[in-house]
Amino acid sequence: MSWITARRRHPAAGYAVVLLGLIAIGIVYAAITTPGGGASAAAPPASRQETAEGQALFAQTCATCHGMYAQGTPHGGPSLIGVGAAAVDFQVSTGRMPGAEIGAQMARKPPRFNTKQTHQIAAYIASLGGGPAIPAPEQVSTAGANVGLGQELFVTNCAQCHNFVGAGGDLTYGKYAPPLTPSTPTQIYEAMQTGPEAMPVFNDTTITPTQKRDIVAYVTQTRAEPNPGGFSLGRVGPVTEGLVAWLGGIGALVLSAWWIAAKRREHS
Repeated sequence: MSWITARRRHPAAGYAVVLLGLIAIGIVYAAITTPGGGASAAAPPASRQETAEGQALFAQTCATCHGMYAQGTPHGGPSLIGVGAAAVDFQVSTGRMPGAEIGAQMARKPPRFNTKQTHQIAAYIASLGGGPAIPAPEQVSTAGANVGLGQELFVTNCAQCHNFVGAGGDLTYGKYAPPLTPSTPTQIYEAMQTGPEAMPVFNDTTITPTQKRDIVAYVTQTRAEPNPGGFSLGRVGPVTEGLVAWLGGIGALVLSAWWIAAKRREHS
């Protein structure tokens, strides 16, 4: 045991212990934060041809605002280096990009590019600096998802802006949370990954890929739910319900007052 004691007293022993400790912590952290199974699978890597075609499309339609190398411009669009393919796929597939006006919140509109062209542009941007990838079909599949947990997570993290059923709502400074009714499962997943506009980013540590899939399942399921109370009134909660009740009540009182006044005039 004397040789162990001698090595412990060596000047480099302390550094070696610290190095081994850091390596162990890194291995444990990677094991905890790396999603397991098929849920963590992403879309297959893009080919060189797909990336080159995406670069050509970018130069034609996006470089005016974002720069020829996606580095951003002083009075135009921000840098796209590092945003990832998922951010591009979300913005382009929802028609928000290419945008018609700089600075305003981009509204959803019919997309300018088809799916193949969108993925080509996304592949080019991903080649510049990584970032979240476009989710694979199994990541956004709602088969076997926990809808109840998805509802809890949505209410906790999303309902403050998007309403309890994803109907959207107004935010501060003229911003708004768009309705989720036209969004595809992939777009909902990508929005959580990338945090477009005023939305925060929910990375895989904050909300795991499995939990994201549960949220997607809840949002898509609520669209098909019936309205047992009759008219949905936009399904935006007590605001419209209270407005209808108030107008209906006031209208009934006004009509009653007119009817009573008319009766009194007849008897007089």
